[in-house]
Amino acid sequence: MSGRGKRGADGSGGMDSRLRAEEVKRLAIEAGFDLCRIAPADPAAHADVFLDWVAEEKYGDMHWMARNPERRIDPRLVVDGARSVVVLALNYHPGDEPPRPAQAGAVGRIARYAWNDDYHDLVLPRLRELDRALAEMGGVQRHYVDTGPVLERDHASRAGLGWNGKSTVQIHRRLGTWFFLAELITTLELAADEPENDHCGKCTRCIDACPTGAITAPHRLDARLCISYLTIEHKGSIPLELRPLMGDRIYGCDECLEVCPWNRFATLSREAAFQAREPAFARRLRDWLDIDDETFRTLFRKSPIKRTKRVRFLRNVCVALGNVGDNSDLPALEKAAASCEPLIAEHALWAINEIRTR
Repeated sequence: MSGRGKRGADGSGGMDSRLRAEEVKRLAIEAGFDLCRIAPADPAAHADVFLDWVAEEKYGDMHWMARNPERRIDPRLVVDGARSVVVLALNYHPGDEPPRPAQAGAVGRIARYAWNDDYHDLVLPRLRELDRALAEMGGVQRHYVDTGPVLERDHASRAGLGWNGKSTVQIHRRLGTWFFLAELITTLELAADEPENDHCGKCTRCIDACPTGAITAPHRLDARLCISYLTIEHKGSIPLELRPLMGDRIYGCDECLEVCPWNRFATLSREAAFQAREPAFARRLRDWLDIDDETFRTLFRKSPIKRTKRVRFLRNVCVALGNVGDNSDLPALEKAAASCEPLIAEHALWAINEIRTR
């Protein structure tokens, strides 16, 4: 992959901003992305909303969200001389039904994006390839896939890559909600795309469907109530009042995505690495309680689930068993209740009580 033309004094490669933008989009598709749009490197449109969210500490344990908020707001503070933000989308839709264990028993739900390989490992090589191409065109870049100080959905909306839904999830006419965002902040002057209008209308399905009421108002999310946060980012004990609302979810939550009517247009990802990893779905909930650290690391070696680590993952499994398990799950839970890991033992005892009460 290489840039075209001789570099101009402004790092333009001799092309005007519109031609450069078209070349960048072509290169992005060539690198394996499904969509590419461009926004000006302006401050994020919802900077004030983000600052209020930080001030109210709705980020929970995600303290990095509160560090250097001014950098998240303005991409020009991330890359000196930034002029454009290249926004990219990669479809990860793996379908609706993962494999199921052969044996009878309660099973847990895992968010679709974690059914197989870690998306960072899939997206980052493509980003680096595109970054090198932009460097050949004379640009200086930094690239991210939710790994840096970028309010990516604001830039995506400004670039016309969908719109920010009432759930705060980005929505696209063709991809629905099943896509990852990535971006390159660049010093190249690239012609910006027109923003997309908000097409949510009066629909409130995502708000109504949220099991814990984490979507407190349109475009407002309290992460401390979100099941994705609770099962992935939260490090401690899950609040008692939220445990019954988690149902059988053991990693993430797709509820607000699943109910979005725009998903009727979504197509399956062309990337095989996003299809369900069968070993991760071959176990009943109770079977997870027997895995040790080595088995956990081996099974989830390339999965985003590895970042949760075994203790927190089994904490989630215990909560799910408390909600959907039965008497046949009690022996496994009783063994877990004797664990030397307090987080596992506490949630196992809660689950035992829930099942016996039922």
